[in-house]
Amino acid sequence: MCSGKELFVYIYRLGAREREREVASGCFDSLAEWPAMGSSYLEEMRTYFESHNKQKEYVGHNSKVHTIGWNADGRRLASGSYDKCVTIFVFDGHRETLRKDYTYKGHGDSVDQLCWHPTHSEQLTSASGDKTVRIWDTRTHKCSATINTKGENINITWSPDGQTIAVGNKEDLVSFIDVRSQKIRHEQQFKFEVNELSWNNTNDLFYLTNAQSGQGYIHIYNYPEMELVHSIHAHPGNCICIKFEPQGRYFATGSADALVSIWDVQELYCKRTLPRLEWPVRTLSFSSDGQLLASGSEDQAIDVAHVETGEQVAHISVAYPTFTLAWHPKHFLLAYACDDKDDRDRDRDAGTVKLWGLGDRP
Repeated sequence: MCSGKELFVYIYRLGAREREREVASGCFDSLAEWPAMGSSYLEEMRTYFESHNKQKEYVGHNSKVHTIGWNADGRRLASGSYDKCVTIFVFDGHRETLRKDYTYKGHGDSVDQLCWHPTHSEQLTSASGDKTVRIWDTRTHKCSATINTKGENINITWSPDGQTIAVGNKEDLVSFIDVRSQKIRHEQQFKFEVNELSWNNTNDLFYLTNAQSGQGYIHIYNYPEMELVHSIHAHPGNCICIKFEPQGRYFATGSADALVSIWDVQELYCKRTLPRLEWPVRTLSFSSDGQLLASGSEDQAIDVAHVETGEQVAHISVAYPTFTLAWHPKHFLLAYACDDKDDRDRDRDAGTVKLWGLGDRP
């Protein structure tokens, strides 16, 4: 227990919106600095989202959106699409709105995944089926580097120290790109289906979600040696996605068995599973304070769970499967994208990004 518990309890009662205001004013760097108080947090957030359950929709592409992500300071949201483009939105924190800023073109095939530099808010990278990785600079609105790879790329992640980008392709080859030299410095071929990649928060372990004989595993390698140190049989179905909690205490995995499991990083045991979805779990995101976990799937709903108890905090109804979602790094706002169709032409993808968690504004 922290020595300032009484002070924290007093501050905690200020409420979710007041916590966001304190973060915005600079009193705290992020929501992660606020303490969570178990059941009281759960009830407070349920109440908060009863009045903050509105959403806005923004057109960013002319085809299906595969991936979205916030930059480190939360001022920009990027999306990647089947239309071969990366779109940048600027976030207005006062109005809680997005404005389409720029569309980056250059990829020759679908943009399947993107991610931002962990600390430099102007840099992001994208993985495409055109066998390239591109690094973009939002200050110049130009591609600062194009790295050729050996296959059609489907997943990508940036190391916490910012020095390396890992990209996986459809042939289960993972390439490690040195950001400074913009060259591939190591490749590792796997004999099983590699689904998603992630470093741990301390940059010394590398995680893969994968499938072997229809079973879902998490493989953990020391880094940079890339020697297998742990293999966890995590799910009875293909293990699809993985996401680390911002403080590095837990990670979550989503599986084809429709379960989300939450794991203790130090002990590598499953703390709990979330059983509310009925279709394969495709995407996960932790809130900045690490206490909320959003899960998207082919269900017509996004589940928002309280990490500490596993209880549902909010239920977001959607009309189509959810491919990607991401909590804002400073606000209780969730960006997501589904396989939406145009209202006037059901054969045409809508190419929209949605922002949920908005309240009624005067």
